[in-house]
Amino acid sequence: MSSPSAMVGRLKSALDSDITHSFCSSPLTVAAAIVALAFVFVAMFADWLTVHTPFDSSSLDLLDSFLPPVWQSGGQAGHVLGTDDQGRDILAAIMYGTRISLLVGFFSVALSMLIGLPLGIASGYFGGWIDVIIMRIADVQLTIPPILIALMIDGVARTAMPSRLHETVAIPVLILSIGIASWPQYARVARGGTMVERKKDYIAAARIARSPTLGILAGHILPNVVGPTLVIATIGIAVAIIIEATLSFLGVGVPPTTPSLGTLIRIGNDFLFSGEWWITLFPSLALVLLVLSVNLIGDWLRDVFNPKLR
Repeated sequence: MSSPSAMVGRLKSALDSDITHSFCSSPLTVAAAIVALAFVFVAMFADWLTVHTPFDSSSLDLLDSFLPPVWQSGGQAGHVLGTDDQGRDILAAIMYGTRISLLVGFFSVALSMLIGLPLGIASGYFGGWIDVIIMRIADVQLTIPPILIALMIDGVARTAMPSRLHETVAIPVLILSIGIASWPQYARVARGGTMVERKKDYIAAARIARSPTLGILAGHILPNVVGPTLVIATIGIAVAIIIEATLSFLGVGVPPTTPSLGTLIRIGNDFLFSGEWWITLFPSLALVLLVLSVNLIGDWLRDVFNPKLR
C-alpha cells in the first residue's frame, strides 16, 4: 500500500504536469469539461435529482399534458420545463434520456475499440495477407456511412427476433449496431501506430529474447497505440450519441417507453408546429450541449497528444 506522502507526491506531480497546465490554461476546455461532467452526474443520479419518473406510465397524468415552461402562462412550478403529450416532465425526461444516450455512446465506443484495436494491431504487426484482408474490409466499410450500417444491423436484428423482444433488446442491439459500424477508424489508427512501434529497438530486443508474440503485442505494442485511439474514442462518443439520436429520431432506435434524447426530439417534433415548442427544443439543446462539450474535450486531447497540432 502506498504511503500518504507518496500519494501526495504523485498528486503534486500530476498537478504540475504539462497536461494539467494545458487544461487549466484553456477556459473553453474547462467549461466543456464542467458541462460534460454535469451531464454525467445528472444521468447517474437522475433517480435522486427529480421526483418524477417519466418512463413509469402509472405515475403519469394526462391532465398534466402540454403544460408550458414555468415562466409562461399556464406553467406549473412542479414542471420547470413543461410536459409532453403524455404528461411527462420534460426536465426529468431529459435527465433519464441523457443516461440512455451516454450509455449507448460509451458502450458502443468500447465495443468499437474492442473490435478495432486487436484487428489493427494484428494488421500492422504481421502485415502480408492478414493486413490486406483486414484493411480491405475496413476500406469497404468506410465507404458506407456508419448510420446506414447501423440501420442495416438494427433491421436484421429486428427481423430475426420475435416482436415481443424488440423493446427488451433495443438498447443492446443499438450498441451492437453502432459498435460494429465504427470499428474501422480505430483499426486504422492502431495499425499505423503498430507499424511505427514494430520497427523500434525494444521490439527487436523482445524478439531476440524470444518473448511470446502475444506478450509483445499486449505488453509492448498495445500500451503505445492505445493513447491515440483513446483520443479518437472521446470524439467517437459524441458521434455515437448523434447516431443513436438519429436512429431514435427515425423510430428504429430506443423505444418510446424508454426514450433517449433522440426519441424525445422525435416526439416533440410532432407537436412543434402546434405551439408546444418546448417538447422538442429543450431535448435538442441538451443534445447539442452534450455533443459539443465532448467534441471540445476530444479536440483538446488531440492537441495535447499531437505536438504538431499545438
